[in-house]
Amino acid sequence: MILVLCILVLAIVLFATEKLPIDLVALLIMAILLISGIITPEQGIAGFSNTATVTVGAMFILSAALFRTGAVNIIGELCARLFKLNFWIALTLMMLMVAALSAFINNTPVVALFIPIIVKIGHDSSISPSKLLMPISFASMFGGICTLIGTSTNILIGSIAESHGLEPFGMFEFTSLGLVFVVIGTLYMVLIGVRLIPERRKDEDLTNRFGLGNYLTEVILSPEAKSVGKTVEEAPLVKDLGVEILEVRREGKRLQLPQSKTILKANDILKVIGDIEKVKRLQERVGITLKSKLKWIDADLESDEVMLVEAVIAPNSLLERKTLKQIRFRNTFGATALAIRHRGEVMHRNIGNTKLRAGDALLIEVRTDYLDRLKENEAFVIVTESGLPRFRKKKIVPALMIMAGVVVFAATGILPIVITAIAGCVLMVLVRCITLEEAYKAIDWRVIFLLAGALTLGAALETTGTARFLSEMIVSSVGVFGPVALIGAFYLLTTLLSNVMSNNATAALIAPIAIATAASLQVDARPLLMAVAFAASASFMTPVGYQTNTMILGPGQYRFPDFLKVGTPINILFWIAATILIPQLWPF
Repeated sequence: MILVLCILVLAIVLFATEKLPIDLVALLIMAILLISGIITPEQGIAGFSNTATVTVGAMFILSAALFRTGAVNIIGELCARLFKLNFWIALTLMMLMVAALSAFINNTPVVALFIPIIVKIGHDSSISPSKLLMPISFASMFGGICTLIGTSTNILIGSIAESHGLEPFGMFEFTSLGLVFVVIGTLYMVLIGVRLIPERRKDEDLTNRFGLGNYLTEVILSPEAKSVGKTVEEAPLVKDLGVEILEVRREGKRLQLPQSKTILKANDILKVIGDIEKVKRLQERVGITLKSKLKWIDADLESDEVMLVEAVIAPNSLLERKTLKQIRFRNTFGATALAIRHRGEVMHRNIGNTKLRAGDALLIEVRTDYLDRLKENEAFVIVTESGLPRFRKKKIVPALMIMAGVVVFAATGILPIVITAIAGCVLMVLVRCITLEEAYKAIDWRVIFLLAGALTLGAALETTGTARFLSEMIVSSVGVFGPVALIGAFYLLTTLLSNVMSNNATAALIAPIAIATAASLQVDARPLLMAVAFAASASFMTPVGYQTNTMILGPGQYRFPDFLKVGTPINILFWIAATILIPQLWPF
């Protein structure tokens, strides 16, 4: 038990600090538990075959299929038109629509699709996108808790409850309290929350927004310049000073984003980017002349062949913790990263060696013929309007019918949700709403491994008696005030943890303790599990507590205190509402 408590503390610290990827932490914990003999090999790998893990994987595919058909985009375009009529009505309806979508499909693709739409709304209506991105992220969380399949934490807790012999959660069992949360959250954001959000992102060129003015310049290569006759990658200009060549003008022709093997010639005019000190040092080079320019705009960097886009590193992206040099960004994507917005700070220097994190916004100059490769890559969320992918609009009706069938069969109890979800995935592929390759890519394998590892730790808590030990501590300190106080305590503990670490990990760790607490008091565990389920999805106070918050961090130019200021009141309101209403809706 002592060893499991130590492992539990280690897991919480690693999940919260993100010193290691969360899926790696889950597997590390699993390995420690297996090697120590605390759990058997069968218990160790049971998380991978758990119905919750399989169902969550299937829901990723179903959500991606709906996304690929453009069904979600139609609603997004409708919202965009409403902003031309009235801001407050449009904001309210957009939040409600996002909540409705998120009740049935994964939150991440919904928010990913709305980001470029919101940026366009801001451009057309002179509204700061920062005023809209946070409400959309929060609305996706409000809606996700309304149904069993709306969020992976609901599926996970439902599976844990069923494994303990409790009655399975129904498809719409969460809806009554979920709708109350949607109403409270939407009213708060429209009446108070939006006014607390600063106008960080202004309608201006990407070049100005990322502060490139002092980092761009043009140089003319004289015949005696050492870089003449050298390839771009071997030129002393690049190797010694570390500048990036964005364009070569030669005899009136523009060669943008030149290949590494392009040979530089005398009298070439080069458009380069580098930090201020390096640009100044260019003047000391023999054979190099600087051309001064007072102001740079996007048009100076764009053409029919090249365009500027803003892209966000997606949550659980394969690019996380890697550098641009490690992934050979220019060769892989036919693009050059000009700047990075990292946790509110714009970086121009040494960006090639900067480790990328989810939520980082990259200013990218990309060849137009490579743009589709960038848009289709799951590692990015393209913020600019060009980021919307091609949709299979002819498949909208079949996709909606299949999704409706999944919901109806599961809701009526004809088939378990895991079976209907798997069958729905197969049908989506057969009718070509999504290709098999896209289906594999749609599964967020990091979440799958996280679930498996967290479930293993949950099993260790139970088999060693640690869950019962912790539950007795909670009962002795809070239980004297009655079961309702326990609901408040579990909700508060869960929501605080889910704001600093993965909500799925939080749910997997707290749910067994809630069940053990109910057993020691000889009361129904359902009210306590509901408190854990709703609290695990209430991650409004930090940009790292929930994936959609991380996604909007860069595009909205938010800072950590912004989420704390706007999100804390929602967490308090939901805590009060849950403590009062859960005992009424799910009596002990």
